[in-house]
Amino acid sequence: MKLTWIDLNSWIFELAGKTILVDPWLVDPLVFYGQPWLFTAHHTTPLTITPETLPPIDLILLSQGVDDHCHRPTMEKLDRAIPVIASPTAAKVVKSLGYQQVTAIAPWQDTVIADNLQITGVLGAEIQPGQVENGYLLKDLTSGEALYYEPHFSPLKDLAKLGRVDVAIAPVIAQIFPVLGQVIMGATEALQLIETLRPRYFLPTTRGDVRATGLLQMLIKSVGSEAEFRDRLIASGSLTQLLIPQPGETFDLAGSIQPAAAV
Repeated sequence: MKLTWIDLNSWIFELAGKTILVDPWLVDPLVFYGQPWLFTAHHTTPLTITPETLPPIDLILLSQGVDDHCHRPTMEKLDRAIPVIASPTAAKVVKSLGYQQVTAIAPWQDTVIADNLQITGVLGAEIQPGQVENGYLLKDLTSGEALYYEPHFSPLKDLAKLGRVDVAIAPVIAQIFPVLGQVIMGATEALQLIETLRPRYFLPTTRGDVRATGLLQMLIKSVGSEAEFRDRLIASGSLTQLLIPQPGETFDLAGSIQPAAAV
C-alpha cells in the first residue's frame, strides 16, 4: 500500500494493484456552488501533482458531490474513460461531464473491482438537510489490507461494523459551520475513531496550504490543531502510528502492514 497526499482532501491510494485518485482538486480556483463571494480557495504553493503530471490512474473515487470533493474544473481536465466510483450526488456531477463508467454507491453498499478490490460506502456527513455523503472502506481481498477514508464526519456508532483496519484517514481539526453545526470531526472524534477501528497507521486529511476568501470562510470556526491531536494520541497510549504527510509526499507502507484480517 502506498498513500500520497496531494493537498486538502486529495489523495492517491495505491492498493490491490490499483492506482486510485481520491477527491481531486488539481487546478485553481476552488469555488463553492459557482459563487466566488461565498467561498473561493487557491493553493498557496503550486501543486507538484497536476492533471498533466498524474501517474496512470485506474479509478477515481469521489466521496461527496460538493466542490471540494468533486471539483468540476479538475474533472474536466481528466480522461472521461477513467472509471469513477462516487456518492450518488457526485455521480450525477461526473455523468453530466461525460464520464463513461460511473458507479454510484450509497452508504453500506459495495462494489468489487477486478475481483480483488472491494469498496464499501460508509455513512458520512450530512452536508445539508437530506444530503448525506460517503466515507469509504477499501479492502484488498487478496491480502486483507484495509483502508478507511472519511474527509468530514461519520457517525462513530456505525464504524464498529467495519472491524479493524490497517490505515485510517480522517480530519483532526474540527470545523463548525453556520446552521449545520460541526460537520468535520476534530481530535475527540478522531481519537474515538482510532479506538474503534484500531488502525496501525492514522493520517490526517482535510488540511493543507490553502488561501481562502468569502463569506463562508469568515463564518467557519476551526477548533484544534495537529499538534494538539498528536499530544492527545500519545497520552491515550494508543499503538496507532501518526503519519503527517507534506503536499506531494508518499508513504510506502509495503511490507510494514500485517493485514488486519490476520490480526
